Amino acid sequence: MRNQASPDTGVLPLRPAAALRPAALPAPAPAPAAPAPREPLWRDLVGDVLRRERLAQERTLKDVADTARISMPYLSEVERGRKEASSEVLAAAARALGLGLGDLLSRAQGELVRVTGRRAPADRSTARAPYDGLCLAA
Repeated sequence: MRNQASPDTGVLPLRPAAALRPAALPAPAPAPAAPAPREPLWRDLVGDVLRRERLAQERTLKDVADTARISMPYLSEVERGRKEASSEVLAAAARALGLGLGDLLSRAQGELVRVTGRRAPADRSTARAPYDGLCLAA
């Protein structure tokens, strides 16, 4: 038994015509839902800011580490977000780059806002704090 193909195609179907109907095909599985984007880690943001500033100044890791009086491998790990640096280490690294600790943290906060695309809730009262800054507690 042979199925009839359109004379202009020159192709003979391998299955009976009934099996070629779209209704016989199973429905495609729905695409899995994409996971929600993960909040960046603070240490990654601070490390990115330190590295960008160092590279913008065209300074070596060794130069900044020596000026900050911290080890070069440790500063490298801080820049890569592998270590959670203390406020003293962050302040020393910032000073070595000509920044204050507040400058470093403000830039990291700006990066956080840029990456997440979110600002602080509008209903937050500013009566308690006369500044729109960032507060870290250890």
